[in-house]
Amino acid sequence: MATPDTLIQHCLTHDWLVGGSGDRLRAEFSRRSDHLAQLDTPQRIFLAEPDPVDFLAGLLSAIAAGHTLILGNPRWESREWQQAIAATTPTLLWGNPPLAEAASLPLQPKTGEPHPKFKIQNSKFLIPTGGSSGTLRFACHTWETLTAAVQGFHQFFGGDRLNSCCVLPLFHVSGLMQVMRVLHTGGTLALPNFKALEQGLLPDYAMTGWFLSLVPTQLQRLLQQPAALPWLRQFRAILLGGAPAWADLLEQSRVLGLPLAPTYGMTETAAQIATQYPDDFLAGRSGYTLLPHAQVSLKPFDAQTGDSQSCGTPGVVEIQAQSLFLGYVPDRLAHGEQGDRPCCTDDIGYLDSAGKLHLLGRVSDKIITGGENVFPAEVEAAIWATGLVRDVAVIGMGDRHWGECVTALYVPRSPDVSATEIAGELKTVLSHYKCPKRWLVCTELPRNAQGKLNRVALHQLAQGLSQK
Repeated sequence: MATPDTLIQHCLTHDWLVGGSGDRLRAEFSRRSDHLAQLDTPQRIFLAEPDPVDFLAGLLSAIAAGHTLILGNPRWESREWQQAIAATTPTLLWGNPPLAEAASLPLQPKTGEPHPKFKIQNSKFLIPTGGSSGTLRFACHTWETLTAAVQGFHQFFGGDRLNSCCVLPLFHVSGLMQVMRVLHTGGTLALPNFKALEQGLLPDYAMTGWFLSLVPTQLQRLLQQPAALPWLRQFRAILLGGAPAWADLLEQSRVLGLPLAPTYGMTETAAQIATQYPDDFLAGRSGYTLLPHAQVSLKPFDAQTGDSQSCGTPGVVEIQAQSLFLGYVPDRLAHGEQGDRPCCTDDIGYLDSAGKLHLLGRVSDKIITGGENVFPAEVEAAIWATGLVRDVAVIGMGDRHWGECVTALYVPRSPDVSATEIAGELKTVLSHYKCPKRWLVCTELPRNAQGKLNRVALHQLAQGLSQK
């Protein structure tokens, strides 16, 4: 395993950033390193720099000096900043958060004792994640867990250097891991502005054989720009994750010959632990192949202990990986060596005979109607396959007779498409209890910037439409 000093020394003596930002990066790294050299206690540095070069300089100087890094979104509102600072109790802040409490953070006492709220020994990486509750918390990683994720990725795809075109936020695990892959393999990193890409202002730097990571909404926007198609086709793999991609987006990408590599992972696993090879995607095959550093087992829905589910039987996805986080902050950190305890997710899936992972939905989204379990993702996929909708979401609404009523909120492909027509297409592909009993037509569905459906907002929307 390469040491931080070795990698940082390499990146300070080689031009690995596209766009001629190397000199500014080195100058900013030196300035921040001088600042840290004046502090004689371990720091918890909150890094919330909007400028990518400033972010990288802060990241590298903190790693080099062995301090704990807390990554933050410069665009958080006051409420998120209050949660973040209360949860992590930083001693130093790099960036400009819109919050008075962050402007005058006290330095840690010279005793060197960690803050009593949580004990973090040695340097760590605290990466923000919303969690199922929506309350901001941070997944705690180490140099070793992030390195394990890089090694698994490198072994999975092979090759020499990993070059990456990053248009995702660097404070997010999907952006951070692109930086880590480049650092560990001596690759090159490009940081184009995504808004410019949307407008057809594409980099003139050749990126043949590189990796590009996108969320579904970004891919959809780029597909609306014809000039972007040749640019997209040059990549070795376009990693697509962050949210489930809708069926017609995947089919359009397949027809256009884009080397998509749909991925499955999360902040807690230092990004992906399962990916579909581009060749499998283009051939229309399904299922995610596990990366070498990860294993998956499946537990019964109603008892997440006991024997694993057999091949082909759906269950709750449980992950064991060398890249697993240590625990959450401000929640209690996990004990023991990293990776020695599995991570039980909220995802439902099954393993096929070839060991590939197929995802069906989330436990928390499960609808129980008339005693039967229905997973929205399966119903949504069937509705997408009709070709009659531009968007769709399936939820359960309270019902006196059924317990929950399977409800579809949909945006029709054209004004003359009716719920009756869509429902008729489902009769031969879904069991009767899975077919929506209630249909609500919408002009738009609530999705976040990554394309994920906002389930809370969906229920509010459905309640409003039902009362009309």
